[in-house]
Amino acid sequence: MSRIEEALEKAVKSRSAGKNHNGRIKPASQAEMTSAPPGEIFTPPLGAISVNSPTLVAATAPQSSIAEEYRKLKEMVIKLTRTDQTKNTLMVTSAMVGEGKTTTSLNLAISLAQEFDHTVLLIDADLRKPSVEKYLDLSAKPGLTDCLLDNVEIQKVLLKTGIGRLMILPAGRITSNPGALFSSNKMSSLITEIKHRYADRYVIIDTPPVLPFAETRTMSRIVDGVIVVVKDGLCAPEDVKEALDAMHGANILGLVYNQAAFDAMSSSYAYYYNNNYYASSDQR
Repeated sequence: MSRIEEALEKAVKSRSAGKNHNGRIKPASQAEMTSAPPGEIFTPPLGAISVNSPTLVAATAPQSSIAEEYRKLKEMVIKLTRTDQTKNTLMVTSAMVGEGKTTTSLNLAISLAQEFDHTVLLIDADLRKPSVEKYLDLSAKPGLTDCLLDNVEIQKVLLKTGIGRLMILPAGRITSNPGALFSSNKMSSLITEIKHRYADRYVIIDTPPVLPFAETRTMSRIVDGVIVVVKDGLCAPEDVKEALDAMHGANILGLVYNQAAFDAMSSSYAYYYNNNYYASSDQR
C-alpha cells in the first residue's frame, strides 16, 4: 500500500470514529468544548478586555493629542527596527520609580497591535511592582514567575486581550526574591526563547527602573533595544545620565519625555491641539 493510500485509509478511519450510528458527526461534549488543549492561548470569556484606565489613551482616546504622540513613538520604533526583523525585543524602563514606563509600554504595545501588520507580546517583567494587570483591570493570573519557577509553558499563560493583535504575559504570582529571579540565567534563557519563538512579532518588556535596582541593567544588554522614559520635572539630567551609563553596551533607541507641559511644545502643535484638530467637522 502506498503512502497516499495509507493516508487516505487513516483519514477514513478518523472520520468514521467521529460519527454516530446514524452516520452523522458527533457533537463535541461540553467537556471537550470547555477544555482548552495544551498550549491554547487563554481567551477572556467575554471577548476583548475592557480598557477603562484614562491613561491608556491609545485605546480609550485614540483621537487625542497624547495618543498621537504614542503613534509617533510607534512609527519611530518601526523605523528603527525595520531594517532588521530580528530586532524584535524592546525593553521599556526609566531611571526612577513613577516616570510612566508601564503606561508607555502599554500605549506603545496597543498602538503597534492596532496595525494590521503587527502582532505584539507585552511582558510584565517588573516583578517587584507588576502593574499591567492593574491597568487592564484584570485579576491576578499565572505568568512570568510561574514559567520561571515551575517551568509552566509560555503558551499556557499568555493572555489574548482582543485589543488588536495584543497578547500579554502577566507577571504571575508574587515571589519573595524578584531581583534574583529577574537577573537569573533562566530569565535570560526565557527571553531568548521568546525572542526566537515569536520572531514574527514585537516583544515589549516592562522592567523595573534602572537606578534603584541592579537587575534591569543585565536585561538591557540582552534585548535588541531599550526605550527610556523620563518624566518631566521628576528626574534630574544627571539621573538620566547615570541610568544610561549603567546600561553601557545596550542599544538605547531613545528617550520618551513623559508628561511634558503643553507650553513646552511648539506654537504650531499647540494650535492644532488646543483647537481640537481631530474633532469631527461639525464640531469644529
